[in-house]
Amino acid sequence: MSQAAIQNRTFTTADTEFDVELRQVSKVYNQEPVVRGIDLTIRRGEFFSILGPSGCGKTTTLRLVAGFETPSSGEVLIRGQSVNRVPPYRRPVNTVFQSYALFSHLTVWENVAFGLRLKKQSKAEVQSQVDQALKLVKMDGFAKRFPAQLSGGQQQRVALARALINRPAVLLLDEPLGALDLKLRKEMQVELSTLHQELGLTFVMVTHDQEEAMSLSDRIAVMNQGNIEQIDSPERIYEHPKTSFVADFIGDTNLFYGKIEGFSANVLWLITGNGLKMKAKPSNGASLTSGSVVISVRPEKIRLSLSPFAQEANTFEGRLRTVMYLGTHVHYVVELASGDRLTVRQPSFSGDLPGEDTPLYLLWDVNDCLALPTSHP
Repeated sequence: MSQAAIQNRTFTTADTEFDVELRQVSKVYNQEPVVRGIDLTIRRGEFFSILGPSGCGKTTTLRLVAGFETPSSGEVLIRGQSVNRVPPYRRPVNTVFQSYALFSHLTVWENVAFGLRLKKQSKAEVQSQVDQALKLVKMDGFAKRFPAQLSGGQQQRVALARALINRPAVLLLDEPLGALDLKLRKEMQVELSTLHQELGLTFVMVTHDQEEAMSLSDRIAVMNQGNIEQIDSPERIYEHPKTSFVADFIGDTNLFYGKIEGFSANVLWLITGNGLKMKAKPSNGASLTSGSVVISVRPEKIRLSLSPFAQEANTFEGRLRTVMYLGTHVHYVVELASGDRLTVRQPSFSGDLPGEDTPLYLLWDVNDCLALPTSHP
């Protein structure tokens, strides 16, 4: 097929459940790999997030889907069709950037209409579609204003309307709420979720905000150093991390490093470097029977008591070092006799909080004590 034919290809709904596929996709800049042979499938109508720290390759991955970058190797498919040689403006995707990228000299209405006018649509069609798009994002009363006269949240809504008006198969969101303050970000999260449900489009969002990804997504891909560490639902990502990086990056956790001393009936007997003996479960179906492991215990899974527990497994004695009252919950730091310091989070209750240096006993269930491999899978 000629380059001209590729660029003018019309995208149809192919016989596939996936709107986006990445097959062994890599991207190298100046001999430095940024994306390292990743595989990814995003289902039609899914809200999918790519989550990870700065420099992990998540934005580059989004740009590969959008067409702003070309893979060094591998293949990008949209609705079953390869788009490696298809330019961005020919792909059935639209991108909403963190900076909004609105035209400052155009009104809200003109910004949203811009793409339709380039397509030479009739005035009546443009008028109807722009009005509908602005109403969808609750900006129909701001059509004559300029971007400088809008708040950050309002500009974000205009950027969404401009992207949605082209009726893309996939809406790409590059840190879409990163420039907003905390309260407005929460409000826009609800609006994004509502829009997704109403439109039924495939949303692919890049973010470094764990809470944002957890609250909005059907599934999440956690990236680290150009690799995908885990793809799963928010619940499984949190409750059943596949690697120590995922356990540490998603939410808060207490990590120990230890060795397996024995195993039976899917329960591992472990000993840490500081001599703590624990019982744990392999996380996410990991096949662990010997060698070194990383042990993860979430702060909210730990119970505290002023008196000893009857249970012996995963029970330890320590002293309270820090107490922080945070309204909905209380954050404790407890130091064990081994010298290990653990973070514990418990719901707030009416009554006096224990003071620093109070002797305490800690307990966590074997099912909440997760053993993870020490190396990348």
